[in-house]
Amino acid sequence: MPAKPKSAPKRLLIVDDHPMMRQGLGQLIDAEGDLKVLAEADNAGQALNAVAKQKFDLALVDISLPDKNGLELIKDLRTLNPDLPILVVSMHDELIYAERVLRAGARGYIMKQEGGQKFLLAIRRVLGGQVYVSEKMSARILENFSGHPVGSVESPVRRLSDREFEVFQLIGQGVATSEIALRLHLSVKTVEVHRANIKQKLGLNTATELVRYAVRWLDSQEHN
Repeated sequence: MPAKPKSAPKRLLIVDDHPMMRQGLGQLIDAEGDLKVLAEADNAGQALNAVAKQKFDLALVDISLPDKNGLELIKDLRTLNPDLPILVVSMHDELIYAERVLRAGARGYIMKQEGGQKFLLAIRRVLGGQVYVSEKMSARILENFSGHPVGSVESPVRRLSDREFEVFQLIGQGVATSEIALRLHLSVKTVEVHRANIKQKLGLNTATELVRYAVRWLDSQEHN
């Protein structure tokens, strides 16, 4: 009986601005016979160019990139290629980000501190057409979907839209309104509207309260 033809390895794109992370993920993936890193990108612009020029079976995307928020990149990639599965690989707490990236169009979320076997499981699950999040996050999503969330009180930050959330993070980093407008390619007036909406949703009255809240929130995420 003739041997079954060997299928070509799945082609992956890694988008991460940390060279060591790209190298480590690349070595892990290329050691698998059925997976291959076809290209790497260290910013959103490079990622979009790569997807425009080549066909990938999966994109591994960080959400902290130097030129664009990863949530916006996910939406752009989905517009460019609606069939491209995206797995987010991030250092940020999935309880804050996972639902946002899934809403943006990604198919999974895994934190960078997970081990190699978990990474491969997540990659294969998303390549297989499934969604990957941790068991803890999966339970939380099901609780929210059922309308009966349990556990700790929900953070008001989750009420922010993706764009408001992006502005909120930059405020917490001490970035001025004019600079936020430049970074996000928005008008100063639009950023001011976002700031006003954020204050309303978080129950804050002044710009000083907003800055203090954002700084404290960011600090709590870094020390989680």
